[in-house]
Amino acid sequence: MKNLKRLYEELESRDDFEIIRKTFDGGMGEFTKGILHNCTVVWSYAGGWEHVSINNPRRTPTWDEMCIIKDMFWDLKEAVVQYHPAMDNYVNNLKNCLHLWKPIEKYSGVLPIPPDYLVGIKELGVLE
Repeated sequence: MKNLKRLYEELESRDDFEIIRKTFDGGMGEFTKGILHNCTVVWSYAGGWEHVSINNPRRTPTWDEMCIIKDMFWDLKEAVVQYHPAMDNYVNNLKNCLHLWKPIEKYSGVLPIPPDYLVGIKELGVLE
């Protein structure tokens, strides 16, 4: 995740986002316009994890919206994950809330990801 000083500078320069609260390890904000209008975002560096959640009051965020969030809080070369936990660990306090995660220490900034060929053929691009 971007360091907090840089992150706050970038968030404060956006015309579509308002920081509601800053904490020593993260913060909270809300989109004021655009496709994410009224969505609340919470971010933190805590418990060994970089974490960002987004809650859309109307519906679950889309893949493209999650990409916007990912790019706001992490550098383009960083990989983050959205976990689907075992049922025993399932928590859902807010309807339409999704989370992005990256471990802080164990992987030293490198999160293992499956090879892209297991997803598809990159050269094909998006098929309509």
